Amino acid sequence: MCVSAERAQYGLWGAFRLISLRPVLNVLGFLYVGLATAMLVPAIIDVAQKNADWQAFVFSALLTGMFGMLLSLSMGGSLKEGLDTRQTFILTTLAWATLPAFGALPFLWLGIGYADAVFEAVSGFTTTGSTVLTGLDGLPPGLLVWRSIMQWMGGVGIIVMAIVLLPFLRIGGMQLFQSESSDRSEKIVSRSVELIRLLGLAYLFLTVLCIAAYLATGMGLFDAFNHALTTIATGGYSTHDLSFGYFQNHSSAWVAIVFMIIGAMPFVLIIQALRGQPLLLWRDPQVRVLLGFLAIVSLALTVHLGVKMDFDFDEALVKATFTVVSIVTGTGYALGDFEQWGAPVVGTCFLLMFVGGCTGSTTGGIKIFRFLVFFGTVRAHLRRMVRPHRIMSEEYAGTRLTPELSFSVLAFLVVYLGSVGVITVALSFFDLDLVTAISAAATSVGNVGPGLGPMIGPAGHFAPLPDGAKWLLSFAMLVGRLELFTVLVLLDPDFWSK
Repeated sequence: MCVSAERAQYGLWGAFRLISLRPVLNVLGFLYVGLATAMLVPAIIDVAQKNADWQAFVFSALLTGMFGMLLSLSMGGSLKEGLDTRQTFILTTLAWATLPAFGALPFLWLGIGYADAVFEAVSGFTTTGSTVLTGLDGLPPGLLVWRSIMQWMGGVGIIVMAIVLLPFLRIGGMQLFQSESSDRSEKIVSRSVELIRLLGLAYLFLTVLCIAAYLATGMGLFDAFNHALTTIATGGYSTHDLSFGYFQNHSSAWVAIVFMIIGAMPFVLIIQALRGQPLLLWRDPQVRVLLGFLAIVSLALTVHLGVKMDFDFDEALVKATFTVVSIVTGTGYALGDFEQWGAPVVGTCFLLMFVGGCTGSTTGGIKIFRFLVFFGTVRAHLRRMVRPHRIMSEEYAGTRLTPELSFSVLAFLVVYLGSVGVITVALSFFDLDLVTAISAAATSVGNVGPGLGPMIGPAGHFAPLPDGAKWLLSFAMLVGRLELFTVLVLLDPDFWSK
């Protein structure tokens, strides 16, 4: 029976039955067990600190782990043939939607409201860094560690998604790193196991290296551990209300700058660099453009802070560079309230919320690769206007950019900006002012962290927002992290039919 006939006979449900969800649920079960295991880390820390909050993490771990084991056991044997492309899309969406729900359990046990708990967990797993918690300096150590662990796990999950899934959407640019991008019928999981193993080792190595670097600057072990996890993940959760403004030593800020930039690099190329091919990083056009962009904007803000704000050169340089790198990489650390540095800085920082790092990194926003494709497409269009009969093609790192790729990137830009606009309008119904609404939408979709204005700015937090706005922003963070089209493709009826 053909697909159209089956759809006519059974409706959409008949087509839906063609996709087996058993392997998807099996993998989800393993993920829940892994999440439960991670919950034991803050529990052990609370026990060592004689803090009674360990019970919240143990009970949450038991509930999450039991659910995961039952799910995996009931779906046992369904992974023999791996996952196909459509199953991977479903798995990715369900994983990012459900893991924060279980990750929010410790917050609920500790008396935090449901909307706040989910918001904090979603912000953590998506490495956004927006927070509803205040008084971080006085919070139990286990809770602070759990926030950092969520971001660390979310960071490696983002990279895996970029490497495994996004090439099939042709919106991220990772297909340029694939040697067999044309073969879309091959089982995804089996093909990517070795790459994911190397990715995990590189991610862990860089985390340990970051911890050591923070310790070398005089940072305490607890702060170094937490900030290393959230730095390499470009997450932005801190153990202090003042974020990096708490540390008076600028050397800690420079370490953060270096590792935030590393987190914004393509991890495929980082792996190759660690294996003895460091020049491959520099040969990638998006890496060179990113570093050049960060340098130019940081230098411009440095001059502004020195001339207009009378900052010393050293202070102006570190504050400007730290702020620019933090926003572009989507980390969201703060080294001061940049809203106090003048309107030009505020306007620049708002625009920087839309700019992301490199493809295959932990960053959010609009990746540098997409900007390069966009400007290349515009340049080609202008040239065709001058010479209509001339045949021209744009290239990226020696690879010809196909019309399909150019169109998909342009479509992504339209959908991205449209999503920010729609969410801004929706937030306005919660009586939020325009600056708060548009910056909250931009920072959530871009997974940046802080917004603008006295409420959610660098010196504020998201706790005062209505619960409805928090739920909306949680959805925006998830959709932004899933690169928009990963969710939209599930709404296409053709996706559910063979």
